[in-house]
Amino acid sequence: MPSSAYRLAAIAAITFAAPVAAQTSPSITGTWKGDVASAKLPTKPDIFAIKDGRYTCASCIPPIAVKADGSAQAVAGHDYWDHLTVKIVDPLTVAYTYARGGKTVSTSTDTVSADGKTLTTTWRSTDNAKGIEQSGTSTETRIGTVPAGAHAVSGSWQRAEIKQVSDSSLYMTFKDAGGALAFSQPSGETYTAKFGGPAAPIVGDPAGTVVKVRRVGARTIEETDLRGGKVVSVYTMTLAPDGKTMTVVTEDRKAGTKTQFVAYRQ
Repeated sequence: MPSSAYRLAAIAAITFAAPVAAQTSPSITGTWKGDVASAKLPTKPDIFAIKDGRYTCASCIPPIAVKADGSAQAVAGHDYWDHLTVKIVDPLTVAYTYARGGKTVSTSTDTVSADGKTLTTTWRSTDNAKGIEQSGTSTETRIGTVPAGAHAVSGSWQRAEIKQVSDSSLYMTFKDAGGALAFSQPSGETYTAKFGGPAAPIVGDPAGTVVKVRRVGARTIEETDLRGGKVVSVYTMTLAPDGKTMTVVTEDRKAGTKTQFVAYRQ
């Protein structure tokens, strides 16, 4: 599934529904909105630090180590950006700017609570097919203590809650045409892929992601995203028997994490 909203384990065989089941099972066709309150976030901690003038992120894939002096630093191996600027705003706040090809694509700010136990992250991005601004706010809970001599944002953090995400990141529209699945979202990314067929491009995705889809039972569709021939994420979308809700489970193969949320038919 394309950017932001934020996507499971691969299933060994495709199970095709019998004709009668196919007629009575709900269809994914329609517009859906993800519910951030229902999100079950990854348990793998975020680990990063700012110390001795450098920013390091041990949990990033691949890991990051750059100067934290407010200047753009080249960073290799990340799909959607190639430069990172880390600026210390004050003893509790750090600002980040992400750029690709010399153009800013997103920004974020980390702010630590006065008691040092909660990290609030706010982000904004225009890195989508239509260039519209998307935003969000989330919180994390500290695990352990601040490393000696490091900025307050440093340490290990457990993801806690998604507070807010812009609607353009939460809405998604599908059309099940029987032999193929079409997807679109307000930010402009689209794809049409044949069930069980070859990979199809996500039009408007700056990282060149391609998609394969297949049916996994009467109410479940699996989407596999690839870049450079390697699987980067797998989404399993399962409709409730009444067709009013859909559970989406995302496996991020690069980060080794899983996320789950519920989407409601609009």
